[in-house]
Amino acid sequence: MNDLPRIDGPKDVAYTGGEVLMEARDASASAILVRDGKIAAVGSDDEIRSAAGRAVEVHDLDGATVSPGLIDSHPHLMHLSLFKAPLVDITGAGSHDDIVAALRTRAATTPAGEWICTTPVGEPQYFVRRSYRDLAEGTLPDRHTLDRGTDTHPVMIQAWAPTTPNVCAVNSAALRALGIDRTTPDRVSNVWIEKDAGGEPTGILRGSVNAYYNDDPFFLELIGRMPPLMRPELAVQATVQGMAEHNARGITTIFEAHAMEPAMVDLYRALRAQDLLTLRVQTSYELEGNALPELQPKSMAEIHATLETALAGRELEDDWLRIDGVTTCAWGPAGCGRLWWPEGYTGPWGERTTGNRATSAEKIAFAVDFCARTGLRLNALALSPAEHDEYIALTEEAMRRYGLDRTGWLIEHGYFLREDQPKRYADLGFDMTISIGHTFGKGDMLAERIGPDALPLLNPLRTLLDAGLNVGACMDWGPDNPFEAMRMALTHQMFPSGRFNNGPAQVISRAEAFQMWTTGGAKALGWDGIGTLRVGAHADLAVLDRNPITCDIDSLPETQVLRTTVGGRVVHDSGALASTGSVAAPPTS
Repeated sequence: MNDLPRIDGPKDVAYTGGEVLMEARDASASAILVRDGKIAAVGSDDEIRSAAGRAVEVHDLDGATVSPGLIDSHPHLMHLSLFKAPLVDITGAGSHDDIVAALRTRAATTPAGEWICTTPVGEPQYFVRRSYRDLAEGTLPDRHTLDRGTDTHPVMIQAWAPTTPNVCAVNSAALRALGIDRTTPDRVSNVWIEKDAGGEPTGILRGSVNAYYNDDPFFLELIGRMPPLMRPELAVQATVQGMAEHNARGITTIFEAHAMEPAMVDLYRALRAQDLLTLRVQTSYELEGNALPELQPKSMAEIHATLETALAGRELEDDWLRIDGVTTCAWGPAGCGRLWWPEGYTGPWGERTTGNRATSAEKIAFAVDFCARTGLRLNALALSPAEHDEYIALTEEAMRRYGLDRTGWLIEHGYFLREDQPKRYADLGFDMTISIGHTFGKGDMLAERIGPDALPLLNPLRTLLDAGLNVGACMDWGPDNPFEAMRMALTHQMFPSGRFNNGPAQVISRAEAFQMWTTGGAKALGWDGIGTLRVGAHADLAVLDRNPITCDIDSLPETQVLRTTVGGRVVHDSGALASTGSVAAPPTS
């Protein structure tokens, strides 16, 4: 751990000669002063030089824009960083030869017999704009091609959620390690084993083959013969790297609330204790996890114990790490057939389904009652109108029982909402976080499986805001570009079709999209002093090469982050800002 990067302490610095966005709807200034990790002044260049009062480091923005640091309200930073850490990265591969070369490089430093696993090919996590289909060969490599990379290590090219059915590839050594041969049926459960004309497995497995969000018994058996998805010995370095990548996108605060097991919360505690956090982190405990393959259902006694642990573990005063609440996820994504849709929809295998409940109604009702009775914050993942109806009814009942005026709770994702539901949530005191990526990566699939009539209910951002809901934004499964997410809040473009779901319930303004990533996120977390550059706020800022509210809309995704600071500490620096040295305020007469 001694070789981990250390971040210098806060610096007093002035930024002049640019544009400063205090908040989405405020008139901009040209300069800003940071002192003792807080925003000390915002104004004209002359005003800031005068306000400095003593020598400070001055940076010429040269027309760049200073924005509040962005807040990602559902990043899965730790999960995705740990998933990637042990893997060979072939996301950018253009051909089978590229994959073979990457495997040979890893094999040269890996003891014979140890597994070598790779990322999928293409753009994570949806792989709808670029995937293995865009390789020169148009397909994943079979076992014979992978054997050219190494025949002394089992190899798997992984498949990742949320796409189901999916496809992965293994080499000959992996087939042997997994016990798959010509005698294995062509289909076991919902896994299809491709075979050649002679009846031998080709190494291509299709169907329910995702590394997570997968409850197929046969594939879970295969996973049990492989190394764990996340390796604890890589956790610190991987999370530090993940934070650096978020800093480079202008992100200064994250909300890690979904699928957070106690060991993951404790890892953030350890990073804080070692002064390794480069983001402000708010997290919470998961009531009953169901995304990762090793998790099992809990008894009611264990549910109660989890709630008591979450209540006792609240930490709300630290400026870098806050732990608050419990997160519930009763159902799940539509791609793997977990979404609750009582009218029925087409599941991943062509079957008719109404969804697959992971956490029982009894456990959800118990959690809602516990939170209302004790003041513990509820963070509820709710994706369908039926789920929203359940949470609204349970909340109304609990509020009557305990005489509450409002909850201060949070709905994560939203996803599909009827027109009446946002106002009901607002009246109950909920905030909401959304992922426009669900439109980007799932919209086409949802229209196909549920039907086009569902699309007017998908990510109805306009309806949410008009109902008086405060809304935060996130990257979640991607795309991993907050500025592209801001544009998508206007376009609601779906891939791979390229169609737009930009109906009257969906489209919001650029300023409103920006607000979701700043003040909206801060309010959703209940964290004062972030998401804004008002005087007295934390000096969490991003220096951008363009104004995200006024630049050409098509260029917004190309926004470059020149510098990111958290509490005045520089956590990302492209080297593009020019220092003009130190200046002092002019002497008073």
